[in-house]
Amino acid sequence: MYKAISAVALCCTIAACGKSEAPVSAEQASAGAAFQKKLQEQLLDAKPGSVVEIPAGTYHLTSGLTLRGNGVTIRGAGMDKTILSFKGQVTGPEGMLVYASNFTIEGLTIEDSKGDGLKINDGDNITIRKVKVQWTGGSKVTNGAYGIYPVKTKNVLIEDCVAIAASDAGIYVGQSNGVVVRRSRAEQNVAGIEIENTINADVYDNVATNNTGGILVFNMPNLSQPGHSTRVYKNKVEKNNLGNFAARGTAVASVPAGSGIVINSNSKVEIFDNDVTDNQTANVIISSYHSTGYFTEKGVAAGYDPYPKAIYVYGNRFKGGGDSPDGLDLKALKIAMYGIGGHLPDVLWDGYVDNKLLVKGVMPAEQRICIQDGVEVLNADGPNKYKNPSKDSAPFRCELAKLPPVTIAQLAAQS
Repeated sequence: MYKAISAVALCCTIAACGKSEAPVSAEQASAGAAFQKKLQEQLLDAKPGSVVEIPAGTYHLTSGLTLRGNGVTIRGAGMDKTILSFKGQVTGPEGMLVYASNFTIEGLTIEDSKGDGLKINDGDNITIRKVKVQWTGGSKVTNGAYGIYPVKTKNVLIEDCVAIAASDAGIYVGQSNGVVVRRSRAEQNVAGIEIENTINADVYDNVATNNTGGILVFNMPNLSQPGHSTRVYKNKVEKNNLGNFAARGTAVASVPAGSGIVINSNSKVEIFDNDVTDNQTANVIISSYHSTGYFTEKGVAAGYDPYPKAIYVYGNRFKGGGDSPDGLDLKALKIAMYGIGGHLPDVLWDGYVDNKLLVKGVMPAEQRICIQDGVEVLNADGPNKYKNPSKDSAPFRCELAKLPPVTIAQLAAQS
């Protein structure tokens, strides 16, 4: 069953078309209000199998959109043809908020929302395809935190998407299970692509460039589940040197500008076959919650594991980077270890380790950080405030069992 925008709304499309940067005229505002009312009614009335089609045009909306019905597809005429502009948003922090399973959204742009661009909560079988979320005024702390934002979801496919200028993460998947992020682009965000407290995620064939940090795999305390088993591969992670513009106190506010791939407090993470270049702090950072500089007033839940474990980095192509690290401590570390004209190595580890697991000073084989291909590693000795950093890469010359590919319902249906 298909539900398309009515002829009245189509006329509104013509009236509402125009550059989103220009002031919204009274005529555009009136047309946008009519379109918004019609579209929200369709979302409220949608039944399983409904396809809500949005024709080409730029639509000026003042309220966030909400969908609560399962089995619905929202389809625009194309990423750069159907544009939902929330520059004049008055109510509802999100551009679009979805509580639904078996949901697909494709072929449109959401821009300049007051808060998150596209948030999907508690759904199963989610497809986000050829969707762009952006803030057109550049990278600002006042932008929404998240661009594409599924949280507490299962079986999520994000493909051929674009995220620009989010003040936290452009493409973020949190507290979820079974995730594929592929063939997407993230730029001018604090975090380009972030996988947080998520189990079984594959992140591949993406481009992360001109963010503060390119691709992040994090575990935060006090959330519904810890994350593990993430593969990051065949990505281009280039020149992520944008100054950090996150709100003070947020987790990503601690990410140094110039971070390529960052693993924080996560386990069973595999980084391979990526092109990681010219990230000025380090191409890969492996760290613990202890060195992040943020904290929670509620404390940390019992059982939270703050240490990165079972991290496997191999078969990547590194170039440049490490020449201008962010922050006084890292700048001093670089000069002390490599001189004014030197650079930090491709892999920077903060040096925090779970001492309870050590056997004669060595981690169990399956919990180690393993870096192959002769890639240099610097142990920054964070626990001792960088007093005794080490260039000895020998402890990292090991192998781990490789993780299996992620299989989710959408991928199975395409095979």
